[in-house]
Amino acid sequence: MSLRARPGRTAPWRLTACCLGYLGAVLLAGCVRSTGIDHQLSPLTLAMVETDKTFNAWPSSEWWREYHAPALDELIEHGLRDAPSLQVALARLRAARAGTEFVGARLTPHVDAGFETTLQRYSENGLAPPSIAGDRRTDNRYALDLAYELDLFGRRRAEVAAAQARTLAIEIDSQTVRLGVASAIARAYFYLAQACAERTVVKDTLTQRQRILSLVQVRVAEGLDSNVELRQAEGAIPQGEGELVEVDERIALLRSALAKLAVVPLAATANLSPALSARSPPTLPAIVPSSLLARRPDIAAARNRVDSVLHGVEAVRAEFYPTVNLAAFVGFSALGLGALLEGGSLIYGAAPAVSLPIFDAGRLRAKLKFVNAQTDELIAQYNQVLLDALQEVVHAVISIRALALRDRTQRAAQDSAESAYALALQRFRAGLTGYLTVLATETEVLRQRRAATTLAARAYTLDIDLKRALGGGFEAAVPAATP
Repeated sequence: MSLRARPGRTAPWRLTACCLGYLGAVLLAGCVRSTGIDHQLSPLTLAMVETDKTFNAWPSSEWWREYHAPALDELIEHGLRDAPSLQVALARLRAARAGTEFVGARLTPHVDAGFETTLQRYSENGLAPPSIAGDRRTDNRYALDLAYELDLFGRRRAEVAAAQARTLAIEIDSQTVRLGVASAIARAYFYLAQACAERTVVKDTLTQRQRILSLVQVRVAEGLDSNVELRQAEGAIPQGEGELVEVDERIALLRSALAKLAVVPLAATANLSPALSARSPPTLPAIVPSSLLARRPDIAAARNRVDSVLHGVEAVRAEFYPTVNLAAFVGFSALGLGALLEGGSLIYGAAPAVSLPIFDAGRLRAKLKFVNAQTDELIAQYNQVLLDALQEVVHAVISIRALALRDRTQRAAQDSAESAYALALQRFRAGLTGYLTVLATETEVLRQRRAATTLAARAYTLDIDLKRALGGGFEAAVPAATP
């Protein structure tokens, strides 16, 4: 069949095309405009201070196993399996994934099958034909109905991309929670180790004081010391016992806290007394590398939230353009069920629809301003997360380097205190000095021994802080530049 028009006439298809083209131009010209509205902030970038150096000592995903503490490994495994905070994060992730599936379903046609039947008596005085006037019959319809929105301007695709980025952010949030749970358990474990080490120091000191009391009692009986020295030696015993009670209380509280963090019964930590061994300092980064962006889960999550809201801006901008919907149906319709499935009862049809905003009292522009303000908010939050992450790494590095210096000075001070204490004991036993000298040197030794346990525990907690600051083994793709 030829589509060529007769002379002097316009072909129907050409007329239709011209009308559609004119209608499209009018629609696009009449759309509410989105110009002049945009977000104002941009994400910060992390530049390397010294590009000729690298940092290879990234923690592994199970970094706590480097401490070679089976009890700690077991507690962290329990915590990562049963911690309520992690279960909350996983529940949010399931909800986000379901939401993404829901949004993604808008990209596909929807087909519904339906059967409708209506019992009706037709009026004898109405418009019904004489053949059915006064009859009661059923009006039946059995059909498939299709609805589909043509995503010509990318609104639905942008909504799906926003939902996917938001879901990825929530998924990464669960890694942040996981890192937090493991870090909290590890820190509590080494605080408990510190308290147990302090208890050993206090217990040994109390035992030494009891020996000195026995020696003073002998010296008093022999007339070498007075009751003043005896009362001083006796008073040191309850003081040491009080210190022991204080340390035992701290140990009990730490065991309880550890049981809560690991979600285990109190009985599981009731007798836990971890040893506090010396730890060599970790390898420290000379710089903060740009790959930190891909190693910190909180940074990656914040960046994905920025990406999500940027896609949301695209979706809102697409609302300024026409929406094209297609509706179609095919099925059967008949009066009475007997003829419903006959060929003559076949029905079908299509109903395209186009709509666009012409005047909406500024609703769409206000909505676009709102999502752009949200974009600025999330970009600012991302920048803050990045700055906080840098600060955490820098602070951990500074503290670890300072700890090495403090450890050397403390060891020297403890060696001097131990020598002075040993000399004072020797002179006291020989009757060359009084008990006050022994008590003074003993007090300094006790202080230095406790300081040693504090620094030993701090070596572990700072190492935990550094591993957490470096992402705890998390790794993701480095985000792309901001559009």
